[in-house]
Amino acid sequence: MNIAVTPGMRRLCASVLGMEAIVLGLITPVAIMVNDVPPAVAVTVGIGLALACVVVTGLLKRPFAYIAGSALQVLAIATGFLVPMMFFLGLIFTALWATAIFVARRVEGVT
Repeated sequence: MNIAVTPGMRRLCASVLGMEAIVLGLITPVAIMVNDVPPAVAVTVGIGLALACVVVTGLLKRPFAYIAGSALQVLAIATGFLVPMMFFLGLIFTALWATAIFVARRVEGVT
């Protein structure tokens, strides 16, 4: 899969991952306090995925980062097993991620 990385695509996808990192970090206290998830699990998943979003954001100049970002979207949906609202929010972020890629490619004339 050869992905043409454009400046607009990097900006839009970085924005999505930045907001997603905040939301994923904030599921940690919700999982612990509201859903009685063991703290070690909640911190590992919530903070771990938030840090992964930040790392992938830094790699968005490389095409493989968009595959990693897509994998993060699947993991964000899977956090719904810890905090059920994340099923919905994960789908929203997945839609934003796909839209960011599609719109940027369309606007910049790559597709």
